[in-house]
Amino acid sequence: MLTMSDALTAETVTLPGADGDLIEAYLARPAGTTRRGGVVVIHHMPGWDRGMKEITRRFAELGYDAICPNLYVREAPGAAPDDAAATARASGGVPDARLVGDVAGAAAHLRALPTSNGRVGVIGYCSGGRQTVLAACHLDVDAAVDCYGAFVTGTPPEGFPLQVGNLVDQLPELRTPLLGLFGNEDRYPSPDDVDELERLLTAHGKTFEFHRYDDAGHAFFSNDRPSYRVHAANDGWERVAAFFTTHLGTPRTTDPAGS
Repeated sequence: MLTMSDALTAETVTLPGADGDLIEAYLARPAGTTRRGGVVVIHHMPGWDRGMKEITRRFAELGYDAICPNLYVREAPGAAPDDAAATARASGGVPDARLVGDVAGAAAHLRALPTSNGRVGVIGYCSGGRQTVLAACHLDVDAAVDCYGAFVTGTPPEGFPLQVGNLVDQLPELRTPLLGLFGNEDRYPSPDDVDELERLLTAHGKTFEFHRYDDAGHAFFSNDRPSYRVHAANDGWERVAAFFTTHLGTPRTTDPAGS
C-alpha cells in the first residue's frame, strides 16, 4: 500500500532550461529535512495543467521532491493550459533537443535542493512518456517511467500535429532502468508498438519492466477524463512507487526534524 504524507509545500519556481532560457516549473516538496530522491514530471500533450500539478503533489506526498517544468512556456507565456497546448501543437510541438535541456535543468534544480540525496527519476505521460525515454537516453538519471508514451517505436500517422519521429535509433543509449505502463486498448502506442519496444530493449541488454492493462486505453491515469481506469491507475501507482523506492531510495513520509 502507498504511504502518504499530508505536510507539503508547492509553488511555481523559475529555473534555467535549454540554452539557458529561464522557464517556469511547479515544485512540490514534503515537509522536513530528510534526504530524499527527486522526481521530474513531464506533462502530457494537453499541457502544464491542474492534473499534472496534482500528480506532482502526489509525488511529494509519497516523500519525494517533485518538479514539473512548463514545456510550452516559450510558445505561450502566461497562457491557459488549453491555449498553450494548442499553440505548441500548431508550431509542431517541443523540439527534442530543447526537451532534453529543460529536463536537465529541472533535474539539476532538484539535485541542488538541500534535501536531495543526489538521485533523480523522470516520469512522463502521453507525449511525456516518449519524452521520458528520450531524456533517459541522453541524461544521467536514476530511473525512468514511461506512461503510455506514443512513438518511442512506431510511426506517427499522416497529419499528426507534432513533428516527432520514433526513438528506435536512440534506444541503445538508454542509461537507466525503465518502467513502462500501457493500456491494451491504446492505439498510440499499440500493443504491437509495445511488443517492438520490448524486443529492442531486450536485444540491447537494457533493464526494463513493463505492465499492460486490459480494458484500458490511452490516458488511464487521468482521473478527470473518460479514459480513466481505476484498476489500471491504482495498480500503476503501486508499480511506480515500488520502482522509485528501488532506484531513488526509500522515501520517509514522517520526519522528526520536520515541519
